[in-house]
Amino acid sequence: MSENKMIDPAAMHKLSYGLFVLTAHENGKDNGCIINTAIQLTSVPMQISICVNKGNYTHDMIMNTKKFNVSTISEKADFELFKRFGFASGRDTDKFQGLNGAIRGMNGVMILTQQVNSFISAEVTQTVDCGTHTMFIATVTCSGVFNSDRSATYQYYFDHIKPAPAPKAEEKKGYVCRICGYVYEGEPLPPDFICPLCGHGAEDFEKL
Repeated sequence: MSENKMIDPAAMHKLSYGLFVLTAHENGKDNGCIINTAIQLTSVPMQISICVNKGNYTHDMIMNTKKFNVSTISEKADFELFKRFGFASGRDTDKFQGLNGAIRGMNGVMILTQQVNSFISAEVTQTVDCGTHTMFIATVTCSGVFNSDRSATYQYYFDHIKPAPAPKAEEKKGYVCRICGYVYEGEPLPPDFICPLCGHGAEDFEKL
């Protein structure tokens, strides 16, 4: 294939991704969402970057407060954790209601302590507009390890945590969200389409 004439989105799914609960706090409200882009940039000073969809309420909270925490999801996490933080909007849902295993960090933002193996607290120093997403570059202010459980990868989530999808109806034409299973019927899928269930973009949909 010619690299100039063809881009296969499936190649992106072969990249190694971790999974994290990103949390923020603003005006007395706690919120969080699932992300798969938390990367260490430098060690001295210790800096990380995250990318967050602009449609997420957590994005706006971080943009306003410049503070966030990242809790690294472990392989012992269950699908309910992903449903809680990935399938609803914090604008109309209290994602921490009834949740056991969360504490408030030194920066005032919640940290998960169960189904995760570590946490990082950070303060934003730079933002980069990436179109549908914002990249936040931040200095680490606190971090810790809870246990030696293995970190869940994107692939582990699909293979072992996410329930198997219902059999596809052959007569249906459209696209299915790889994250939550939502089906968009029809073609083509708009490039700026956002899943109404989990908030992920068109890049996380695959053809039926």
